[in-house]
Amino acid sequence: MAAAGADGRESAYSRLERELRAAILRREYPEGTRLPTEAELAEDHRVSRQTVRRAFQDLVAEGMVHRVPGRGTFASPRDEQYLRQFGSVDDLMGLSLDATMMLVAPLRRQIDLDAAGRLRVRTDRVHTLSFLRLHDEVPFCLTTVYLPPAVGSLLESVPELTEVGARSEVTIIGLLDERMADPIAEAEQSITVGHASSTVAEHLRCEPRRDLLRIDRIYHDTAGVPVELAVSHFLPEHYSYRVHLRRTLR
Repeated sequence: MAAAGADGRESAYSRLERELRAAILRREYPEGTRLPTEAELAEDHRVSRQTVRRAFQDLVAEGMVHRVPGRGTFASPRDEQYLRQFGSVDDLMGLSLDATMMLVAPLRRQIDLDAAGRLRVRTDRVHTLSFLRLHDEVPFCLTTVYLPPAVGSLLESVPELTEVGARSEVTIIGLLDERMADPIAEAEQSITVGHASSTVAEHLRCEPRRDLLRIDRIYHDTAGVPVELAVSHFLPEHYSYRVHLRRTLR
């Protein structure tokens, strides 16, 4: 989670770390490219070299960059893995930085008692859609999204969500955040092992019943109301999930 000062604002090193991570994910610094020096970043961002050094330390720990003594800091090889660190809802909204969404089931209404119960809606109907996430044209994740009726209706006119095969760089929570009166404030998630159904296997190009990483997320707005349930299945050979935990020292 992004470090904050006593006044609740994001710390300087955390902000710099986030900006550098986003630049790397956008391939502004391709594999093997040297990043600006500590002195250059300190001057450009008007922070101390100690702040830059702290940001680099965290990026090294994530595997985003590596340091060569006497030469500098370089963007690390990415191979075929999709490597992301999630420390905030803003990080999740930034998924479109280096992944493409391809719609495989358009937005529609259907009866789903389990999803309706988890979203705490009074009806048994929800809006749902499914999409693949691709990185360098390799599918690594299939996500099915469930939305309360009032929330789903906000997206019915979005063209990227109506035609199978449509591609975009949007995220559902990003679309919702632009349209809802109360913005998304938090998410709760569970991580388990799932198994590829025939449908999931077809989309992820794997054998049926193979083990997959399953991540369920429920997003809440600032009023604490559930606004989205996202169930994702990931291919472990193309995806590495890391969370960076920091301790707050008083």
